[in-house]
Amino acid sequence: MAGPAFRRIGKGEAAPLVLLHGFGGNMRTWNRVFPLIKDDVPLIIFDLPGHGRSIHSEGRGGAGRMAKAILQELDAAGIERFHIAGHSMGGAVAALVAMRAPDNVLSLNLIAPGGMAPDIDADLLARFSKASDADELERVIREMAGPGLDVPEGYFQAAAEFRDAPGAMEALTETYAAMFPDGPAKGQGVLPHAQLAELPMPVRALWGSADTVLPCPDSDSLPANFELLVLSRAGHMLPEEKPAEVADFLRTAATSGVT
Repeated sequence: MAGPAFRRIGKGEAAPLVLLHGFGGNMRTWNRVFPLIKDDVPLIIFDLPGHGRSIHSEGRGGAGRMAKAILQELDAAGIERFHIAGHSMGGAVAALVAMRAPDNVLSLNLIAPGGMAPDIDADLLARFSKASDADELERVIREMAGPGLDVPEGYFQAAAEFRDAPGAMEALTETYAAMFPDGPAKGQGVLPHAQLAELPMPVRALWGSADTVLPCPDSDSLPANFELLVLSRAGHMLPEEKPAEVADFLRTAATSGVT
């Protein structure tokens, strides 16, 4: 079985920045972000297992399996040192990559990440996982985003078309179940804060104050080594809602002089 698909953007000798989208998304999540940073840092943008062009790839299921598949694919491509960023579920995957390969990760950059606390709107995510037409996707995504979400024409139709692919909806159901090892009523699985606190690389988190999916935490509830930045009145869909701010956040990490 093939590993997860990825796209390279940009060239140069600098260590690349690996981008991981969230649950139910694909590499198009970063379409409004990467043009703003592609001249500053080489990019490697993945479709996570079970998503986009990786519907049937190695690593389908939970965040742990995805992290293993991402690391294997990077190793096969000869990429030894890299920055990594992830949105939502992709944030949990990115954190697991950093915990499993701390000597390879130059910085860990989390955008409204999963796995930090049990709190999550499981019902809203269930609706998102089952939405298959453009109108329903628009309704759910606007609930997940902050006020005034502005996306390009055709965005919701394109999202629906990805879900028409054979096996796409089944893969989302499988991934949704893996996020809740004790059932949705118990909340999401939580990553070990003690291990996160021992990570040797810089760790930064960006969150929207109006996030309804994964509520924005107090900095005291995160591991002590996390630097938390909060965007006022922003929701959960930060790469789509606040692309310039997300680009600035990522650029700062990838060009900080850590090599």
